Amino acid sequence: QVQLVESGGGLVQPGGSLRLSCTASGSIFRINAMQWYRQAPGKQRELVASITSGGTTNYSDSVKGRFTISRTNANNTAYLQMNSLKPEDTAVYYCYADVVRRGREFRAYGYWGQGTQVTVAS
Repeated sequence: QVQLVESGGGLVQPGGSLRLSCTASGSIFRINAMQWYRQAPGKQRELVASITSGGTTNYSDSVKGRFTISRTNANNTAYLQMNSLKPEDTAVYYCYADVVRRGREFRAYGYWGQGTQVTVAS
C-alpha cells in the first residue's frame, strides 16, 4: 500500500506565508503527477496546483503568482509554498498522488493524504 502524509498547515496572518509538505511512502515504483487540492467549508474541493514527474506545473487562477508547487522525486515529496496568503485561502489542503505501485506497474493508482488545515486570519 501507499500512504501520503501532509504537514505544514497552521494559522497565519493575511500576507503571510506557509509551506506545505506531502511525503508518499510504501510500495512505490514511480509517482506520476502530484497535486494539491483544497476544500473550504461549504465548498467543493478544488484543484490548486499540480506538477508532473518532469516538473511541469499548473496553477488555478486564484493562486497563480502567489503559490509555488515543487517536488523532490528522490524522497517522493511534494511541496506547496504559499505566499501573500489571503483569508479566502483558508481551507483544508489535500495532497493527491498518481502512483505506480511496485509489482503492479501496469497501471497507476490515486492516493489522497489526510489533509492539513490552513487558516488565514488576523
